[in-house]
Amino acid sequence: MSKSYKEIMNNIKAFVFDVDGVLTDGTVHVSQDGQLLRQMNIRDGYAMKAAVDKGYPVCIISGGSNDGVRVRLQNLGIKDIYLAVPDKLEKFYEFCDGYGIKPEEILYMGDDIPDYIVMQKVGLPTCPQDAAPEIKGISKYISHVNGGRGAVRDVIEQVMKVHGTWMDDFSANYF
Repeated sequence: MSKSYKEIMNNIKAFVFDVDGVLTDGTVHVSQDGQLLRQMNIRDGYAMKAAVDKGYPVCIISGGSNDGVRVRLQNLGIKDIYLAVPDKLEKFYEFCDGYGIKPEEILYMGDDIPDYIVMQKVGLPTCPQDAAPEIKGISKYISHVNGGRGAVRDVIEQVMKVHGTWMDDFSANYF
C-alpha cells in the first residue's frame, strides 16, 4: 500500500522548484529591448524564506535564465539557483550530493515536460493546479492553486506544518 502525500511529507528535508509555471504563472512580458519580465507571488517568497530560515535547503532548477529572477531568489536566502539548465537531472543530483540528501527526501514542484524526469526520482513530486496533464499524472500532490498564485506556499506550508516548524516561533514582534 502506498503512503499518502501527508505521510511522505514527514520525510521531506529539502525543496526543489522550477521557475516558469511554478514560481510564476508562466506568462512573460517582453519589454521593447527584448527583456523577459516575470511576476512572482509574494506569499511564495515568504514561504521560501521561512523554509530557508528554518534550515531547509531550497533549490531552484530552471531552463530559463533571468538576472532579475536570480536576484529575487538570492534576496530570499536561496543559495542553490540553477538557471539556463539544459539537463535538470544533473543539477538535481549535484544538489542532493552537496547536502547529503537522498532523492526520496525531496519535494519537487514542476509544471511541464522538462520537469518530468526529475519528478520521477523524488519522494514527493508535486505540481500546481494548472500543470501539464503528463505532470499531473505523476504528481503525488496537485496544489489547489495555479503556478505563480501560491502553489509553492501551499506545499512548503504543508510540509512545515507536518514538521511543526510553520510559525513555531511566531510572535507579536512580527507586527
